[in-house]
Amino acid sequence: MTPRLIFPAADIVGESLVWDDRRGCLVWVDIIGRRMHRLKPETGAHDSWQTPGRVPSVGLRKDGGAIVGLERHVALWDWGDDFRILCEVEPDLPGNRLNEGVVGPDGAFWIGTMQNNIGPDDEPVPIKGAQGAIYRLSPDLALARVCDDRFGIANTFVWPAPDRFVTADTLENALFSYRISDGRLHDRALFQTGFGRGLPDGSCLDAEGCIWTARVAGGACVTRTDPQGQVVTVIDLPCTWPTSCAFGGPDLGTLYVASARFTMSTAHLAEHPEEGGLFAVKPGVIGRPSARFG
Repeated sequence: MTPRLIFPAADIVGESLVWDDRRGCLVWVDIIGRRMHRLKPETGAHDSWQTPGRVPSVGLRKDGGAIVGLERHVALWDWGDDFRILCEVEPDLPGNRLNEGVVGPDGAFWIGTMQNNIGPDDEPVPIKGAQGAIYRLSPDLALARVCDDRFGIANTFVWPAPDRFVTADTLENALFSYRISDGRLHDRALFQTGFGRGLPDGSCLDAEGCIWTARVAGGACVTRTDPQGQVVTVIDLPCTWPTSCAFGGPDLGTLYVASARFTMSTAHLAEHPEEGGLFAVKPGVIGRPSARFG
């Protein structure tokens, strides 16, 4: 169970990793690098597309294309053409941007917002508080906020059961559980907190209902949290800022992890060139297929 670097992406902020089972490839974004990746692990074949702006998230569509979260909008994309804008999110909050974006088992695109923490020069900007929210874009393109709670950085969107949703607030170093009813979130409860390495970023589910979470900001690991909220497995990684994880491969038995090199010094990167790379590990369990929008 030793992780290995499978692609030296050198992403500034690699994020939103998803497995495309139809094509047998991984898809992810580099937010600050302004590019989209597609990699076929079996052959090493890699495609990369530059984007006109920062793209925080990507999901798959039932018709074979992609749905993406831009800084302010949600758009459709077909692997190389222009973005086709569907809607603007929070037009009344120009200081916010989109962050997490995941297609749920209901076929909707779930989106988290946050105060924009990236300046025009791509340098970090301090976050002043919990200004983000969670939205749901349904397949019929109706956009709705799903709860009244505010988040510093909403990450980790997973559905352990059809009526249950788990998310993280990275700034609070905590995961929260909700009950889903009529497309809205209810009965917020603290699910997991207090883990002392890094902060929770992106997550995915395995077939046993456990949550795998990339621990960003120095965590250098992924954790497995059981349905009762207990961390039961920790896998150390050869990168300090893992950001997103997804199960993939023909049997969904490989856990892939994207990472970032944002804010790291030139000296650190010279000693650790694998930062921002894509990693793989066989954790001994299998994952669940990615959902598709539509």
